[in-house]
Amino acid sequence: MFGYIYTLLPAMIDGLITTLKVFFITLILSIPLGILVSIGRLSKIKLISKTTELYIWVMRGTPLMLQIVFVFFGLPIIGITFDRFTAVLIAFILNYAAYFGEIFRGGMESIDKGQYEAAKVLGLTPYKTFIRIILPQMFKMVLPSIANEVITLVKDTSLVYIVGIGELLRAGKIASNRDVSLIPLAMVGIIYLLLTAIFTGIFNKTERRYSYYE
Repeated sequence: MFGYIYTLLPAMIDGLITTLKVFFITLILSIPLGILVSIGRLSKIKLISKTTELYIWVMRGTPLMLQIVFVFFGLPIIGITFDRFTAVLIAFILNYAAYFGEIFRGGMESIDKGQYEAAKVLGLTPYKTFIRIILPQMFKMVLPSIANEVITLVKDTSLVYIVGIGELLRAGKIASNRDVSLIPLAMVGIIYLLLTAIFTGIFNKTERRYSYYE
């Protein structure tokens, strides 16, 4: 059995690399975009807040799989074409930015308004107030919610198979169908569990680091 598992490793590693690429690029780009989305959602300018609200409603109200299909297969109908990997990233980033945006909005709204007034009295600009005072506290408050979304993202990366990208789960399915064995799928499950454990540990350490705000 160990010899068989060894033969599966190259395909599994290739699939894992693709999975991690989708995961990290989505995370790195969707969090800053999510902050912008939350700011837009809280904007006093009606056009901006309503447009942002509509975007969040569409992204959260439709399945991620449908969004991937729309970006890759639907947009070419109107002349907008992306390669498979780029299409997947666009769908993932826009989807997760909407979720992060709502999480960040809740965190911002939970901060006492007196802190904004105190920062103004101290002569801090709105930008410095947001970066130095609001943003750190907001992250502390929303870390558990962010952790949940990150764990979900790890599992959602398996959806890229619908456009033919060879990620981890697809590699396991191919090997399982070819060899009529559940061992490849068991390996995939173990890898996902390990990834989840690693990111859970990272977020637990991050929460302890931010504990000085309590």
